[in-house]
Amino acid sequence: MAAVPPNTSANLPDTSDASPLQPPERDLGRAIATDREPQLQSNEYGIEMGTLSGNTAKCSTLSLNSESSEWNMSTKKEWIAIAACCWSVFSVGWNDATTGPLLPAFQVHYGVNFTVVSMLFVSNCVGFLSAAVVNIRLTDQLGLGKIILFGAVLQVLAYSLLAPALPFPVMCVGVGFQDAQANGFIAGLPKKSSEKMGLLHAVYGAGAFVSPLVATQFAQSTRWSFHYLISLGLAIINTIALLVVFRLRRQHEINGQPDPKLAYYTENGKTSGNDNKYKEILSSRAVQLMSFFIWVYVGLEVTIGGKRIEFIIDERGGGPSSGYISSGFFGGLMLGRVVLLWVNKKIGERRVIYVYCFLCIGLELVV
Repeated sequence: MAAVPPNTSANLPDTSDASPLQPPERDLGRAIATDREPQLQSNEYGIEMGTLSGNTAKCSTLSLNSESSEWNMSTKKEWIAIAACCWSVFSVGWNDATTGPLLPAFQVHYGVNFTVVSMLFVSNCVGFLSAAVVNIRLTDQLGLGKIILFGAVLQVLAYSLLAPALPFPVMCVGVGFQDAQANGFIAGLPKKSSEKMGLLHAVYGAGAFVSPLVATQFAQSTRWSFHYLISLGLAIINTIALLVVFRLRRQHEINGQPDPKLAYYTENGKTSGNDNKYKEILSSRAVQLMSFFIWVYVGLEVTIGGKRIEFIIDERGGGPSSGYISSGFFGGLMLGRVVLLWVNKKIGERRVIYVYCFLCIGLELVV
């Protein structure tokens, strides 16, 4: 998901009298009515990537009255959708925290050293990067409902292959579609999206907190791969929930809003292709900086969460129960997503990032 640039609403014409099939003939520089502008701004983060194409300075709109632009999703349905996204992200957290406690079992069963088994982390990264790239095109073509379900089905297939402890290369799989779609949906909610995003990531932490508690038990058993049967059950429930709640619909259909692809068009009446869209996204300095930050942050988070178990066993003489340490790590992540929300607001969401970065660096030096 991506947002229309914030200044877009200032360039939109007043088309209340215009035909929905003809471009407005009034001055394109004239602002839309002020009572409609806040609604467009509040929903700007929920517009699918398809509306980002083309030069935003040349965009105009088809007729969109204020009633059709309103958020038509009931509170009950919104929270049901949030719950489905939370369960999806719970399964992602479960997946991310599973690898660490099972690393010793992988090495013994497959007879590989840590360098080889670390390819699991590399392949997971490749999976997420690949999903991030193709997610833009696939979301335009298929919509949120189908893509998030597709990601869930891939997760079911992956766990089905992992449970029988097949050859090691089969384990190199990654998940990413669900994470991207769930975050995009929550970010597009009109009210308290920051708090709801915090809840979403707290549930991710909950999944990552619970998983090592279970995986550590299986790591001490010869049937360690049966842990993935539990993962498979969770993934099946996730798939059913996403199908029932989102019903293969696009994001604007779920929200009860007009299709943004019909609302926005370029000067010649045609939308630009995906190539221009990728170029516009990747040329954004904000996207470049945030992508680098997330790449470093998430990479460190998941890798440290798994690698620290191997470190405790090899360097500190820990036993098989060392896997529980990973639960403590992700439990802190879970609590931080919720407990620190008020701190973020008090200090400022930008400034607090620097505070957290310095704290993390300092604590890493202590370790």
